[in-house]
Amino acid sequence: MTIAGLNGVEGTANYYGPCGKHDIQKEAEKLEPCTYAAQHRRSPVSERCCTVMEKKVKNPACLCAVLYSQTAYDAGVRPEIAVTIPKRCNIADRPVGYQCGDFTLP
Repeated sequence: MTIAGLNGVEGTANYYGPCGKHDIQKEAEKLEPCTYAAQHRRSPVSERCCTVMEKKVKNPACLCAVLYSQTAYDAGVRPEIAVTIPKRCNIADRPVGYQCGDFTLP
C-alpha cells in the first residue's frame, strides 16, 4: 500500500493553479514595489509598480490569486485598493470588469 504518490496527489500532476507553474507566494513577492500603493488609495503609484502590474494584468486570475495570497496579506495589501492600481497606472489593456474576489477591476 502506498500513499497517494511521492510527487503529489495522483491525477493532479498536470494541474497548475491560476499562475500556471508559478508559485503564487513568489508571484506576490514580485509586487513588492506596489505594496504602499496597495494600502493607500490616494498614494501615487511608482513607475516600477506599474511596470510589474502591466505584466500581471495579462493573467487576471493570477493577479487576483496574488492579491489574496498570504504573502500579500502579511504585507498589508488591501485587495479592494490593490485592484485599482492598473487603472491608476493608466494601463490601457487592463481587464476592466474582471471580478476579483469581492471586488471588480475598474
